[in-house]
Amino acid sequence: MILIGRSSWVLPRQWKLWSLPRTALTYVLAIDLIAVTITTLAVRSTLSGPHSGVRHSEWVAFGVLAVASTLHLEFARGIERRRELAANTSPHTNLKCLWIFAALLLLPLSLVVPLVVLAYTYSWFRVYGRTVAHRKVFSTATYVLASAAAAAVLRAGGLLDAPRVPTGFWSLLVVMAAAATWWLVNYALVIGAILLSTPDATAREALGELSDQIVVCAGLGLGVAIAAVQSSYPWVVPVLMVTVLALHRDLLLPQYQRAAGIDDKTGLATSSYWASAVPAELARADTLRSTVGLLMLDLDRFKEINDTYGHPAGDEALRAAGEAIRAEVRNGDLVARVGGDELAVLLPGAFEAEVLEIAERIRERLVTLTVSVSTTDGGTATLDGVPASFGAAVYPAVASTMDQLILAADDALLRAKRSGRNQIVVARPNHSEDLQPDEAAEQTVSD
Repeated sequence: MILIGRSSWVLPRQWKLWSLPRTALTYVLAIDLIAVTITTLAVRSTLSGPHSGVRHSEWVAFGVLAVASTLHLEFARGIERRRELAANTSPHTNLKCLWIFAALLLLPLSLVVPLVVLAYTYSWFRVYGRTVAHRKVFSTATYVLASAAAAAVLRAGGLLDAPRVPTGFWSLLVVMAAAATWWLVNYALVIGAILLSTPDATAREALGELSDQIVVCAGLGLGVAIAAVQSSYPWVVPVLMVTVLALHRDLLLPQYQRAAGIDDKTGLATSSYWASAVPAELARADTLRSTVGLLMLDLDRFKEINDTYGHPAGDEALRAAGEAIRAEVRNGDLVARVGGDELAVLLPGAFEAEVLEIAERIRERLVTLTVSVSTTDGGTATLDGVPASFGAAVYPAVASTMDQLILAADDALLRAKRSGRNQIVVARPNHSEDLQPDEAAEQTVSD
């Protein structure tokens, strides 16, 4: 058994933030500090201005936008999770901007900032899962700076009072200039961080795809429309939610199609998607100076189930095992079917202790899993437990390439099966540069 604490707290001196190159670290901390300063000044301005305080109508608009943006994130989180996993050395685009820009046209900056923080906090827990904290804090800061710059353009253009929606040619030009400023500031800040933190990245890689930036522009345009509707016909906003969700899927269709590799029998990721996700995640780990955990596992009784009850029963057991595994991993982890009864779990940002903890949770759940399966004679049978053997490896501790990482985990899995099954074996870093089967030293954790 593995007895490892489940706390996710990390001591400040162990934060991945400190592993950034010095110039990138200075840049990120400076942007974060500027965002905090802007927030403080915005709150002070709201409290001490000629019309001090927040009006009741603004609180109502804030509540509507907060609920709408949260529902949007929740309903689109499946797409966004897959897109986040595939993100690497280019800006990760999303449609949060539509709610933020709508808020800029309806609310004081002191209420726009909490909406940004709410969106990223909710995404942390429900969409992206556990990820590198400083990266999401920096993304929040870029949204704050972009919003402040856009608000300055609106004020300079004479749109001082909400709602700042276009009512004529001049106000349309001002709002368009504010939207362009919002996009440019956010885009430039993100590219700067990518180039500084990844010296090997080319400018072309950092700029990303033009189609992704069209998504952001579309989001800003939708923000203007939502602000206009909210200011005049607030009860129409829920109807627009359907349009927003449909456009979210269609605008991100190319990325969604690449991410939609789902195995029909288990609902897990397919081996082809897995093959593309692993190198992308390793590249992102290099960018963030992070780690990647990998679990390979085989069901110990799978052949016996197929021989005794038939292949449909084996499929049902495999599906139940996949659901059990997904229930024990973290948000953002990827569970895939890579062979007949061979499954794999990709654990971004996980160190060895956390990989072993997750593996032990999965092992215990599978041992106690009760599955009702169909038999070849038309009846049903109950399986008391679907145990599995596990091989674990962590990048870059035991491998420097994708092939070496998978080989290390596979070799550890083979050791687990040879040692009596229903065990977890973790590959050790010995000979990680020149790894061959059975050459790595492993640590066996049995039941």
